[in-house]
Amino acid sequence: MRFRSRNYVVSWSRFFCFAAFFVSSFALFNGFSYSSFLFLFGEKFQPVLSFARKASTANAAVSSDFPVTQVLSIRETVLLPDQVILFLKYPPSARLFTKEKLDCVYLSAHNSNTSSEPRLKLSPARVEADHLGEQIVRCPSGPRGLVVTVGSESGGVLSPGPTHRWDSLAYEALVDNDNTTVLFVKGLNLRPERVSNASRFECVYGWDLSSFKRLVRSEVLSIAQEIVRCRTPLSVLNSQQKVNSSVRVSVRIKGRGILPSIARVSFFSDSGHYPLPTRKPHEVCVCTMARNQARFLKEWVIYHAAIGVQRWYIYDNNSDDETDKVIESLFDAGYNISRHIWPWVKTQEGGFSHCALRARDSCEWVGFIDVDEFFHLPSGLLLHDVVQNITSNISIGEIRVSCYNFGPSGLKQLPRQGVTVGYTCRMALPERHKSIVKPEALNSTLINIVHHFHLREDFRFIDVDRRMLVVNHYKYQVWKVFKEKFYRRVATYVADWKNDENAGSKDRAPGLGTKPVEPDDWSSRFCEVTDTGLKDMVLHNFADPENSILPWQTADGEIAGSSFVGEKKKEYK
Repeated sequence: MRFRSRNYVVSWSRFFCFAAFFVSSFALFNGFSYSSFLFLFGEKFQPVLSFARKASTANAAVSSDFPVTQVLSIRETVLLPDQVILFLKYPPSARLFTKEKLDCVYLSAHNSNTSSEPRLKLSPARVEADHLGEQIVRCPSGPRGLVVTVGSESGGVLSPGPTHRWDSLAYEALVDNDNTTVLFVKGLNLRPERVSNASRFECVYGWDLSSFKRLVRSEVLSIAQEIVRCRTPLSVLNSQQKVNSSVRVSVRIKGRGILPSIARVSFFSDSGHYPLPTRKPHEVCVCTMARNQARFLKEWVIYHAAIGVQRWYIYDNNSDDETDKVIESLFDAGYNISRHIWPWVKTQEGGFSHCALRARDSCEWVGFIDVDEFFHLPSGLLLHDVVQNITSNISIGEIRVSCYNFGPSGLKQLPRQGVTVGYTCRMALPERHKSIVKPEALNSTLINIVHHFHLREDFRFIDVDRRMLVVNHYKYQVWKVFKEKFYRRVATYVADWKNDENAGSKDRAPGLGTKPVEPDDWSSRFCEVTDTGLKDMVLHNFADPENSILPWQTADGEIAGSSFVGEKKKEYK
């Protein structure tokens, strides 16, 4: 059969040949692996995400000036030991809900349809803006058998998102300066301070990690504690704009399967793809992980600014006090300080490693101390002067500073003028140390045990003379403060106070059990030597000569969590 027009003559035999060629080509093409597809098409390939279930646009809270093009959804849900974290994904140009506009909604696990009657509604513990168009909602853990989601009066109840257990999860990932991917994980149960056998693992990348055939697989270069370093596939490196925070990465234990993951590949804005300045902008920076330390942050930052610290990285570990407001007021007052939301429990080592990578291009040296720890310079020098004096040898990669533990010093109430002035009695001998490190000197495994990091082979550490520099650790404060340590320790390999493990460890309070019950003589414990060195220095350099008020106090002499932080002071001499 032929069409009559000469311009449109098509035989059935040619049609069938063409159809057979098309079908066979499609089958051959479809057999390619996902990674081959990326390598063949490179920048021209742009995936289209599809969703198994469409939700109503009624749940999107958006500005009336913009049309609704997508829906608000729960991207991930993570079950922590005592709370649930939900990651909300908003449509472009949408208004973010405030805490007051959201409810934590608990549905029956057997019938989690959003149209069903909620079994329970609670207020969120916290709502945080994480990335552009994303929020973190922290909900209380509900009764067993209930699924957690969120809802609002204007938007209804959202469909529950994919749910993950915290004890087995890849949770953060970033591309390092050498183009390797650093992956942070929970659940591998590797031994502390040991490098594990990388050949037992491989890294996997993809938009959907459940489809093994469509994943890009890559080599594990090193694995230690809770950090995996992967060789980043070229297809990921060559498509930064498209894959940043959209492609997931995890680790596969050969013979056992892939670790669940919410970790998405992200690139630093200053990730090393451009020439770095010959001199970094900051000589000394400080990194800490804190939970509910708002009332101490002002004193800690203002004091350390005066002795030479120039930059602060605060990893906020699920605070529900005014930590965010204090940091904002410090920033507005001229302090170079940033808050990084880090909701992951018992991951201080991982958080410090993450911070070391962030600070590397900006800071010559980074000190890793807690908010109740203060560098004290009996010599009267500034911190950066001491650092420069003892690191003239270029092979020095870490400065180890001895710690003195201070006790309640006879107090039963919080000291009105702050910890540096209020606590003046300590143990006679130093215990352990804290470190100031050169970020590029760190071993590629990023192994650390809070007190110090493992260094590259061509670097070494030095112990600083205690007459030049020590750490005043206000470890045993008044009972009201100290008992909060029973909530949870932040370090991965340190037992919580309520556990019976390692009862004789130095990480515990000598003579104190596992219950937060105040001993009768608590205020007089841990007092062997009176030490007013830092107190005298603080009063001399910071106190207002007219009323003796310190800059971290309010006008009536109290230390308030979110009051305004005055204009930044100059370094003292």
